[in-house]
Order: sequence, then structure tokens, then C-alpha cells
Amino acid sequence: MPKKDQQMREYIATEAARFMVEHGIKNYYQAKRKAATFLGAADTKNLPTNQEIEQAVGAYLRLFKSQSQPATVERLRQTALEAMDFFSRFNPHLVGSVLSGLAFEYSDINLHLFADTEEEVALFLTEAGIPFQLKSKQLSFSSKLFQNFPVYRFIAGEVAVELTVFPPAATRHAPLSPIDGKPMRRAGRKKVQSLLKAKTQAAD
Repeated sequence: MPKKDQQMREYIATEAARFMVEHGIKNYYQAKRKAATFLGAADTKNLPTNQEIEQAVGAYLRLFKSQSQPATVERLRQTALEAMDFFSRFNPHLVGSVLSGLAFEYSDINLHLFADTEEEVALFLTEAGIPFQLKSKQLSFSSKLFQNFPVYRFIAGEVAVELTVFPPAATRHAPLSPIDGKPMRRAGRKKVQSLLKAKTQAAD
């Protein structure tokens, strides 16, 4: 790749990271297209990968949010733990930026739940009096086959929580990450609790 193209690719990744962290853009493709347009390279075909943008997000957080971001991650993990306790009957597992530590002010809490039917989760939310939105998400367990899974989204305090519902058999196999194409890293309640304890002990 020519040096000029590589530089533009890096500029777009950095700008996309800024749009995500500072403006709350959640979609990687939307962030990279907006960044390319902002940099006057709207027609470029040499866009950074999702993984490159995630790396740029990490670099941006270390550079500009090093004082506030650790506390943000801790707060989101604590909220995630409370949500996991609430949805304990569905064997919740934490995924995404709150687990990886790359979360920031606009980050959602993403949980994987496991139920025989998606209606079980809808009924549970309804009986608890929690307003929610239902949408679907395309995920894959192999590089060739994509499936649609129901996603329930609601607001807990000031934080958005997204619940993706899988059949119980999917507990053994995580779907592939849209960032790096590898099986998503998941964490059960004990793991999330240990992350919070480790943070507390480090502060002491």
C-alpha cells in the first residue's frame, strides 16, 4: 500500500474513533464514512477495518480520557453486574466494550441471554414494567452463515442496555465478533465481579 494511502487510512481511523467517543456514533461503518467525508476523502475505497478503528478508539481513550475513562468503565461494569443479577434466570454473559475495557460515556452494556424462546425475555421485561425496543441483529457462528437474533434494548438510569437472546445451546459457542472475526469474548457474573474486585484492590 502506498504511504500516502496508509496515512489517510490511519487518519480516517483516528477521526472515526473521535466521532465514536465524542459524538456517540455506535456503528463502525457510519463512523468511518463520516470520518472519510470530514477529511475530504469521501470517495476513498481504502477505509480502515473495524479492528483498526477499535485500536484507534483505545489510543484515543488513553490520550484524551485517561483521567475519566477508568471510572466510566467501572461504573458501567457495576451497572452490568446489577443487570446480570436481574436477568439471572437467563444465564447472562457480558460482551463488548464494557467487558474489554474500551467503554466510554456513550457505550451500551451488551448482554447475551439464553432462553428457549425470545418471548420469555419479552414477558419478563413486560412484567417488570420495563419499556423496551425490539430489534434484530445479524450474527454468525461461522464465516458463511448469518442468522438474525432478537435484541431487546432499554434504558437503565442513563445507560442503554442491549439484550441479545440466543437458544440455550449457544452457551457453548460464542458468535463471531464483527470487529475481528473471532468468537466473541464472554464473561459470566463471577468474571465481571472479579474484574470489579481487581479494580477496587488496585485502587486500595
